[in-house]
Amino acid sequence: MGHYYTVSGKPPTPPHTSGCTIRDLAARLRRLPPSLGPVRLIGVDGHAGSGKSTFAGHLAAALGGAPVLHLDDIASHEQLFAWTDRLTAQVIRPLARGESGHYAPYDWRARAFGSPRPLPAAPVVLMEGVGAGRRALRPYLARLLWMELPHEESWTRGRQRDGAEQREFWDGWVAAERAHFTADPSRPHADALVVQTPGGYEVLPGPGSTLGPDQNVTQRDGSSALW
Repeated sequence: MGHYYTVSGKPPTPPHTSGCTIRDLAARLRRLPPSLGPVRLIGVDGHAGSGKSTFAGHLAAALGGAPVLHLDDIASHEQLFAWTDRLTAQVIRPLARGESGHYAPYDWRARAFGSPRPLPAAPVVLMEGVGAGRRALRPYLARLLWMELPHEESWTRGRQRDGAEQREFWDGWVAAERAHFTADPSRPHADALVVQTPGGYEVLPGPGSTLGPDQNVTQRDGSSALW
């Protein structure tokens, strides 16, 4: 929730960093074995307002223009989280066959789905949005990244971003997000935690990481071993 209002169709804001951290992360993702047909599907999850869309845009650029699926385009007012079957039919199954997915992006203002949009079976595909790391999708993910920002701070940022006209929607969203993560939490399964800093992003091993205790736990300036 939130991508449609502020990010869709616009280039990401340039990051306040040299890009070393994200370039190093991108290189590591490219080296992973495919997780869905020929695709390395990377999930970017976190609370609404935590910066998932912006980070995914920077990471996609570092990957040479990797496709990004925004789950705001899959969800709808009637199905804030009950969209797994539609995503599976339109995206997961085609990618598993090495074919392009086709999904109809949802227009949150018109309350209607638009014309089908392709999602190519590229070597790396990013899927960002609340619920990207849900239980039903984790078997298809090469890695799960979690935006490490507390929910209250994330929701405050989201409310400020979307303005007063979305106040009522946000009230309903917060309750729905709480219920979703209570029943199907993503963070405990994250391979990495993404922290936004004044200098860019810091990527740390997540609760689901298999890093040993003797390995460097911080990825900064392209110098550490995340995986």
